[in-house]
Amino acid sequence: MARAPLVPREPAPAALRRPAGNARVAVASLAFVLLCVVSLGGSAHSTAPDPAASASPAPAPNAAAPWTQAPTPVPNGLFGMTLNSSTGAMPTFRIDTVRLWDSRTRWSNIQPRRGEFDWSILDRLVEGANRAGLPVLFTMGGTPGWASPNGPHTAYDDGSRTSPPDDPADWKAFVSAVAERYRGRIGAYELWVMGNDPHYFSGSPETLVEMTRSAKAVLDAVDPDATVVCPSMGRLWDAEGMRGLERFSELRGYDSCDVAGVKLHQRTASDPPEQLLGLVDEIDRAFHRGGSHPKLWNTGTTYDIPLQQPLQDPAASANAVRFFLVGLYARYQRMYFYNWGGSKIPIVMQPDGQPPTQAALYVEELRRWLHGSRIHSCGNGVPAGLPVGVWQCRFDRDGAELVVVWHATGSARVPAPQDTTTVRHLDGTVTAVGTDRTVEVTTLPVLLGSAP
Repeated sequence: MARAPLVPREPAPAALRRPAGNARVAVASLAFVLLCVVSLGGSAHSTAPDPAASASPAPAPNAAAPWTQAPTPVPNGLFGMTLNSSTGAMPTFRIDTVRLWDSRTRWSNIQPRRGEFDWSILDRLVEGANRAGLPVLFTMGGTPGWASPNGPHTAYDDGSRTSPPDDPADWKAFVSAVAERYRGRIGAYELWVMGNDPHYFSGSPETLVEMTRSAKAVLDAVDPDATVVCPSMGRLWDAEGMRGLERFSELRGYDSCDVAGVKLHQRTASDPPEQLLGLVDEIDRAFHRGGSHPKLWNTGTTYDIPLQQPLQDPAASANAVRFFLVGLYARYQRMYFYNWGGSKIPIVMQPDGQPPTQAALYVEELRRWLHGSRIHSCGNGVPAGLPVGVWQCRFDRDGAELVVVWHATGSARVPAPQDTTTVRHLDGTVTAVGTDRTVEVTTLPVLLGSAP
């Protein structure tokens, strides 16, 4: 019997979506928490939304089931940035890794004619990243016009095509040339951008799978230490886009990669980042139906991101920081924020040649909190014993427990963990826990711990 197409669920309009289960149990749990709130004299009651919340009502984020695991290190490549610059400059705030796209490094930019290469921009970027100690993810895409003269044009001004090359040998020759030149200097390769979006790739899934297999064979021969990332999949809020991911999986495309790339983003940049976790669930189901369970990197955003309205602080900073926390909650290994270097996007991190924004500095502070720590649980709302709208992840470092806690859309007071004595804020300030042993939680995450 034919399977109905997947349609991702809409976020719940007025409350967090709960994990599947007996509804009466959820109601009873909620009643119990409310009773505890009353008995605590309001120590965990919700208050009016704080200024970091969006000015207009945002869709409520999807709930995600709490989880607990044996402590594992926070991924050392979690904090990534896509570079939207060709100068070779790098972020002046600390991150873990950079991705090259929208940096004049498409195939058509590098190889304007068969047999001729212009390495100038890619050389600058790779050398800049290597000097800064930042591992590089090189993203492929943008077939040159000479390799597919009758193919549809991309939206870029370089004459690149969305179609695969007419001769597969041209693709293998390009992959080989890049890998040989940057062996040991580029650590990972994303084998196409948005492989299920006709803005970027208009070939068949079967062709994309064959291109992936042939590129993997080339990379294994030339630079076997490089990480191979399957063509990233976008438009995942749409059934058609999700079906593209599932079809690539059914064709065993992910068998040829070390990692799968997906475009994990909110419906709009102003929506709470926690909304992503509902999409994470749908992506997991699509992989399961397709028979694949790859490691996951989030490598970007949506095609229309430049058309979305800019966010102002504190909402911009809150969403930027929580983007990475949501990645931890989803247990993704890398989260590449879009972007560094540009300014025509909703959340600006650092235009090339200018100082970092508050959002960038807050992301750097979050990285400082988590660097070298181990994560062992995340949870939110009633199923995790928290007020509705409150999220947290627990860590340990050098024997001390740390808790990062935040509110998705407003604010609340929550009881401090037993050993908590300090509250660290993203601006670098530290305050003591009050005598009432509660902490004000807003959309800007705080770190709860003990004095150093």
